[in-house]
Amino acid sequence: MQLGLYTFADVDPARATTGEAPAERLKNLIEEIELADQVGLDVFGLGEHHRPDYAASAPAVILAAAATRTKQIRLSSAVTVLSSDDPVRVFQQFATLDLLSGGRAEIMAGRGSFIESFPLFGYQLEDYDELYAEKLDLLITLRDQVEVTWEGKMRPSIHGRGVYPRPLQEKLPIWIAVGGTPQSVARAGHLGLPLALAIIGGEPHRFAPLFALYRQAAERAGHDAATLPTSINVHGYVAETSQAAGDEWYGPQAEVMNRIGRERGWGPTNRAHFESARSPRGAAFVGSPAEVVDKILANHALFKFDRFLIQMAIGLMPHHQIMKAIELFGTKVAPEVRKAVAAA
Repeated sequence: MQLGLYTFADVDPARATTGEAPAERLKNLIEEIELADQVGLDVFGLGEHHRPDYAASAPAVILAAAATRTKQIRLSSAVTVLSSDDPVRVFQQFATLDLLSGGRAEIMAGRGSFIESFPLFGYQLEDYDELYAEKLDLLITLRDQVEVTWEGKMRPSIHGRGVYPRPLQEKLPIWIAVGGTPQSVARAGHLGLPLALAIIGGEPHRFAPLFALYRQAAERAGHDAATLPTSINVHGYVAETSQAAGDEWYGPQAEVMNRIGRERGWGPTNRAHFESARSPRGAAFVGSPAEVVDKILANHALFKFDRFLIQMAIGLMPHHQIMKAIELFGTKVAPEVRKAVAAA
């Protein structure tokens, strides 16, 4: 069982027109990744966004900085918005990260939860699905072949070209990140790629059929589903007590959800919604170390996942609180979860 963290490097959008706020956030972020490594966590993922409220538009660059300050932790995108990026450059960037980190790089490829990158990089949103499918095919080809010949419609074809540098790992890990779309889940299984399922709302047990669909699609395509890693990626937070966890995390998280909700037409959240979400059946993993351990284990019994990633730094969380939460997650939660899973 691997346990880790992911973040989008939230910043105050009102301060995004100058570099001061992003500089401070990225400095703190490197310290957070370094601490995650020191307390024995397995993975740190960094999302890609092109909005004023996030500082991580170039995850590979930030992860490369973190590679020089860490020793063991795996460094992943979470996610790479592949539809609006160039797979050759994505592969080169993460192969370079792999070399700098001593073989610890991963790519989590997805279609993203925002659309800003499409007009920014000159793509049409109506090509959303076709862009992703074609570029994923190219990325897999780049991983598997040194000299590449590939035909495409949405991107120029490649004829017998080598793509360098090659990563230190024999095959750079590529995970497929999904938000609950059955077609995306089935595609990951058909391709025989690891699956990362984001569960950030609703009741997690309702997502369990997607893991069954994934494994069925893998078996139909001739893959051994038992060998394919799976992950759930969630929102949550750990503090010394349940009350402190709720009080510290609710405000920043609610501000983010309400800001995005206004853009998308969602109704506003409130503390009652939050308390329901962090109940045993809800999707928010917020509480004391013991509460978070129990919830992870309950969901592991349901999904049988191999990896669990939690996004704790949501909104404008004070750096010292995030550092304390990382410490608790690494020293109190992770050991108990690993011990229980190993004994099962």
